[in-house]
Amino acid sequence: MSVKQPRTLRTVTGAGGTSETYDLAVDPTRSTLDTAVRVAKLAEAARIDALFTADLLRFDAQGAIGSQEPLVLVSALSQVTSRIGLIATVSSTFHHPFNLARLFGTLDHVSNGRAAWNLVTSSIGEENYGNGELPSPEERYARAAETLEVVNALWDSWQPDALTVGAEGKAVLHRDRVHPIHHSGRFFDVAGPLNIPPLPQRRPVQIQAGQSEAGTALGARYAEIVFTSLPTLDHALDFTRKIRGQAQEFGRADGLPLIFSSFHATFGATEEEARRLVRERREAIDFERGRHQVADMLGGGVDLSDLPLDKPLPESLLPEITSVNRRRGRVDIFAGYVRQGYTLRELVVAAQDTGHWAASGTPEQLADAVEERFRAGVLDVISLSGLADPRQHDFIVNGLLHELRRRKIVAPDYTGTTLRENLGLELPPRPSRADAGAAVPHPTTRR
Repeated sequence: MSVKQPRTLRTVTGAGGTSETYDLAVDPTRSTLDTAVRVAKLAEAARIDALFTADLLRFDAQGAIGSQEPLVLVSALSQVTSRIGLIATVSSTFHHPFNLARLFGTLDHVSNGRAAWNLVTSSIGEENYGNGELPSPEERYARAAETLEVVNALWDSWQPDALTVGAEGKAVLHRDRVHPIHHSGRFFDVAGPLNIPPLPQRRPVQIQAGQSEAGTALGARYAEIVFTSLPTLDHALDFTRKIRGQAQEFGRADGLPLIFSSFHATFGATEEEARRLVRERREAIDFERGRHQVADMLGGGVDLSDLPLDKPLPESLLPEITSVNRRRGRVDIFAGYVRQGYTLRELVVAAQDTGHWAASGTPEQLADAVEERFRAGVLDVISLSGLADPRQHDFIVNGLLHELRRRKIVAPDYTGTTLRENLGLELPPRPSRADAGAAVPHPTTRR
């Protein structure tokens, strides 16, 4: 009988997508991997649970995000680390599930069980994958659901004893224990089985980003972790209640999926220093460019070019949410700000954090903010950015993380050898062979 481990907060940091990639690209003496390698080693030394790579499929959509392909990047980082998890963001809209099963399966092998897939359905980039328009969120998430059914069936297509150890330590392949999946669905026909040996984690950890109605439904049914924009505690409480209520309807365990938030922290040695840094950052905002950022947060179909900065935005400008084809969850957040009477200037300021949770203060004050959400049950995984900067690294590692560990909120060390073990996520029993051909995944359980 296993002993249930006390709940702790898991930690993640970004490993790419900064403008420094461009600086490295013009330096023939260095690799564009250099900064990511440095961050990876610092993060592993700090016992951060995983490295996260974001992705966007269009040039200059959000700075340098997307300037390096995530799976290639984290595969390289797997060779300079040994314990930290590796999260790659990859779109289900523009990839085939057989390829995805092979790519993430290989990452799980080369990292010895540290792979995680952050599934997105992509809100941009369709022009680079054909001439058609971006499918509706409902279509994209229907494809994502079938994609997950197929990849999970492929990862489970090898029985545990299909590959055994024979004489002199050589592998013995039992071909009769490797089974086709016979999947035939709306979007895909995949015979299977997978041509990659059984994975160290059986399935890489599955994360899903998206909080529209369709995205929430997908996360409730399949995701082990959901990555969301939850700027306030009230947003976090509402979203967590909603998605976990839906998850329970699918028969999933309490506490699933885990809630993953990005924490945009402004650190100061004193509260006054933190306030000054926030003030300076706001004074540096290009408010004309900010108009376009707010328009993007509202779905991209509104013209804010002639509106005064210091008056509330008219609610009549808000789009009907079902007419928005991109990032409906983000649109819902900013439409809420408009209904609260935010001025355009205030909306531009809020857009700098793209709908994510932002706070400022000393490490102890920021630890209070983190602890509030953690104790409320609406924060299980937190992303902390900026390790490449020595000042930010010091505040995160020797300040915030030190304080959270003192409060026994963050574990002092890795607890397992795989990412799944470190996150406390267990998989259910394998489907029976009679059920396997249906390619229906089973909800993850939580320790």
